[in-house]
Amino acid sequence: MPIDETTPPAPVSPYGWSKLMTEVMLRDTAAAHGLRYAVLRYFNVAGADPQGRTGQSTKDATHLIKIASQAAHGLRAGMSVFGTDYPTPDGTCLRDYIHVSDLIEAHVLALAHLMGGGESLTANCGYGEGYSVLEVIDAVKRVSGADFPVEITGRRAGDPASLVADSSRIRDLLGWTPQYQDLDAIVGHALAWEAALQKRNSRP
Repeated sequence: MPIDETTPPAPVSPYGWSKLMTEVMLRDTAAAHGLRYAVLRYFNVAGADPQGRTGQSTKDATHLIKIASQAAHGLRAGMSVFGTDYPTPDGTCLRDYIHVSDLIEAHVLALAHLMGGGESLTANCGYGEGYSVLEVIDAVKRVSGADFPVEITGRRAGDPASLVADSSRIRDLLGWTPQYQDLDAIVGHALAWEAALQKRNSRP
């Protein structure tokens, strides 16, 4: 840790394998037909539009910040933490959370790179800083001012202990400069969107 683009891929879940297979297909198609492409390896995308125009609206979402935000707004009775025996400082999984607006900017820069004749690239999209599940839950409680029950339960299959990005390549090659590299800002935007979504869904 952190993981750079030269780290040999070793997926531990079907989701991870599907991502790797897509990269292989792009690589092979490029070799056969001269395609140029950009692979952006997302870490944990979170937050919402800072202006409140849009955000994650999936009804049965499984993303940590989304679930915790729903619990803070009383839309869930509580939430679960899956495993506290990982080799991390507090025993819960460590992840690199990237604000969706910074990820959008990464896409814009990658497209401009390709349209300007740039070579194919593979680049990590993350901040290089990890937060544990318990740290994220604490941030949601702190920012929202709400408390909610948290149940500790066993590990889920396919959850790596730590995933933190080395994003030097995209910063150096494309000039990507994150604007929302702050957990409280990410959580605050997610909470604001959840409140707006709740209000929108309650209209007749």
